[in-house]
Formats: sequence, structure tokens, C-alpha cells
Amino acid sequence: MCNMDIRWSRGLRKIVFITLLPLACSTNSNHTPAESTNTSRGPQVDVWLTNPDKSSLFAQTTFINFTNQTAQPSVIKVDTAVQYQTMDGFGFTLTGGSAMLIRQKLNATDRTNLLKELFLPDNNGIGISYLRISIGASDLDDHVFSYDDLPSGQADKTLSKFNLDPDRANLIPLLKEIITLNPSIKILGSPWSAPVWMKTNGLAKGGSLNTKYYGAYANYFVKYITGMAEEGITIDAVTLQNEPEHPGNTPSMLMSAVEQADFIKNYVGPAFQKAGIKTKIILFDHNCDHPNYPIAVLNDAAANPYIDGSAFHLYLGDISALSAVHEAFPQKNLYFTEQWTSGNGSFGADLLWHVKNLIVGAPRNWSKNVLEWNLAADEYFNPHTDGGCTLCQGALTINNAGSVTRNVSYYIIAHASKFVRPGSLRVYSTISNNLYNVAYLTQDGKKVLIVVNTDTTDKSFSINFKSMTASHFLKAGAVATYVW
Repeated sequence: MCNMDIRWSRGLRKIVFITLLPLACSTNSNHTPAESTNTSRGPQVDVWLTNPDKSSLFAQTTFINFTNQTAQPSVIKVDTAVQYQTMDGFGFTLTGGSAMLIRQKLNATDRTNLLKELFLPDNNGIGISYLRISIGASDLDDHVFSYDDLPSGQADKTLSKFNLDPDRANLIPLLKEIITLNPSIKILGSPWSAPVWMKTNGLAKGGSLNTKYYGAYANYFVKYITGMAEEGITIDAVTLQNEPEHPGNTPSMLMSAVEQADFIKNYVGPAFQKAGIKTKIILFDHNCDHPNYPIAVLNDAAANPYIDGSAFHLYLGDISALSAVHEAFPQKNLYFTEQWTSGNGSFGADLLWHVKNLIVGAPRNWSKNVLEWNLAADEYFNPHTDGGCTLCQGALTINNAGSVTRNVSYYIIAHASKFVRPGSLRVYSTISNNLYNVAYLTQDGKKVLIVVNTDTTDKSFSINFKSMTASHFLKAGAVATYVW
């Protein structure tokens, strides 16, 4: 008889009955070898499955066990004795637009229930443990702003007019609600641009930071971090410029490797040190096609001591670029901070690519986190600035009527965030026959294995752990998380 599982649906407060079709329900005898009567049973494995055709969406079954049975030809070996980096968490960018939709389109009860689902790992929660927010506006705010906007031609070197008021309407109140649920959540701040009066072109789009305002901009970061702390919001880390080699967004700003090294060693690093700020400084925050940028900054002996690590996106290049930076500077940390899904994308194709390259690929190349871009948008991919992204799909679609739809990046992150809690260690696992995977040992001793079948055919395979095997089957393009 097939397993029947009663669980909370992704919709709020709605119970659904899901008939699970695990291995024993299949009529294909190749999926699960028959066990002999003398098979010794080991630990039970919880399986959470997402199929590319949406027939299973992060659905749970507790069906397979480790046994001494013969392994399938394809074997993934997990060895928790071989350990790599400690994980900080998984999550999204909470844009100003995302905060506005969650705060303004949902009533208090629905908002609370949604935040519990997003930020708690228990029951039907997915346990987001890391957020990125913009310092000032990103292109997914409804307008461009900084915390020190002035009439054209004016400057404010002392930052006497600095204030966080633009974020007090939605972002700061929402962050406070999230922190109440998860006080240990890590928050990374990234600016899309300095205030326009500090820039060489006097515009939100493009331009560079005027050298005469390097000191003022370093103090801008200090004021931001201390101001957020006064609101009860700890900024764990900052990057100094989102996509510093891309001047075409609104807002945006160029910052070369030479300029970033100068800014860190002569201004931001000393300013943080003087103010007693412990917030990490993370450099780069751009694509994997240019690992020479962070390596060049880290090669600067005066800048290096202030730097915690480097951050990456994957709109260009290969995820292995992270390992190139790790090999050059193994004592520095690595982070993966942004990747979008398009409103014109395919659920199955996006699921496969993002899990292979980000959920599996980034940690296997030493990243301590994985963040998808944009927690929420509406059904028209709003809000965004004039000149901002017009097709950025949120993990959630929150429409004008207040209904919530969960999109592909919700499931991409959920497969890791619910189980790989902060402090988990990445451990050794083998990649077999296009079954890309990554494995972890959690702080409470659980083992977590995330597998994506990147082949065009369905796969039977075994997980090998301490001389025991557990056999399973994944459709082409399917993703499963195994926990024991």
C-alpha cells in the first residue's frame, strides 16, 4: 500500500492529503531492489521531493531505510569525517519592494503566518536563516533614494542630514517582525549606489564615487550600521558595492578593484575600527567571470586585514571561480549573494540549474551561504525603479488581492534552508552519474544530503554511509533532500 502523508500545504492554514508514490508504490522493479529476509535495517531516511513537472513540491515522505542490501550501480558516498566549511545559512534578498508588498498587501494574521512559514524551520516552515538587504534603494524599490538626499548642487560631508526614514515605512518594521521569530538571523547589507552628491556624474545610474567623498561615504556606512543597531537590527556584514562592474542598473555605481582596495584600507576599515564596529567587510559582490577582482583586492597587504571575504553572483562565469579565490586566500570566507529567476523562465529548467550551480555548486566551492534574489514581487513583477529589473520573479508572488503564490526559488532555497541550519558543516560526498549533490553534518548530529538528477533520464541510485546503503529513485530534473 502506498504511503499517505498528512501535512500542511504551502498555502496557509490549509490541510491537504498528499498520496505519496515512493519506491514501493512503483510497478517498475528497477526502482527498488527487493530486500531479503535477513536484511539488517539501519536509520530511517526522511525524503523531501520536488519534481520538475510540479507533481511533487517539497513534499515529505519517510519511506527509505539504510540497510545492508546491495547498492545500485550509481552510488553517492557520504563521509562525515571529512569536513569543510561551516555554513552561515540560506535565504533571499529582502528588497524594499518585497517588504512593501508583505507589509501592505497582507493583513496582520496572514503576514504573521507567512513569516512563520518563511523564517521558522518547524512544521511547515522553511527556516530562512540569511537575508540580504539594500543600503538605500535597490532597483526593486518603487523609487530611488539614499539616506542623505539633497537638492542638486548641495553636499553634506558631515552627514548631518543622514536618516533611515525611507526604510521606516516597511523594511525596518518587517525586519523587526522577522527578528522576533528568528533572533539569530544573519543580515547582509549592500548598496546599489552612494548618494548622488557623492558621485562623479551626479546621477543615480552609473558614475563612480568621487575621491573627495571617500571619507564621508565610509562614515555613511558607520551611520547606517549604528542606526540599524539602534533599531534592534544587527548588520552582520556589508558589501561595499553591488555589482561594481555594472553601471547600467538604476541605481548603480562603478567601483574598480583599485578603488575598492583604496576605499577599504584607507577609509572603511579604519572608520569601522575607530567606531568599534564588528560588521564584516565583504568585497566584490559580482559575477564569477572575474575572480581576479577579489584576488587583486586581497593581494593589497593594507586592505587584506580588514576583509572577511568575497561575494559572488553567477550571471556570467562558472561557480568554480569561488574555488580559485579560496585557493589563493584559503583563510578568507566566500559568499553567494544573488541570482534571479525570470518571469519568463521554466520551473523545471530553473529548478535544475539553480540547485546544480547554487545549492550544490556554491557550497562545494566553499561558499558559506546561498541567497536567491528577491523574496517577493507582485503579478506584474513590480515594484521596481524606472530602469530597474522588469522581469524579476519573487520567491513569492503577492498579488493585489493579497493571495500568495510560491514560485521556483522558494523551493530551491527550501531544500537547503529547512535542514542545513547555521553552524552545519559541509562534508564529503561523491558525485555519481549526473547526480549532483552536497552533504552536511548538522550541529545536532543529523546528516543532510541534497541531490539533483541533472540527466535527461530517470535514475535509480544508492546513498552509502558507514557500510550501509539506502536506495532511491529520482526523475530527470528532480531534486530531493535526504535527512537521517
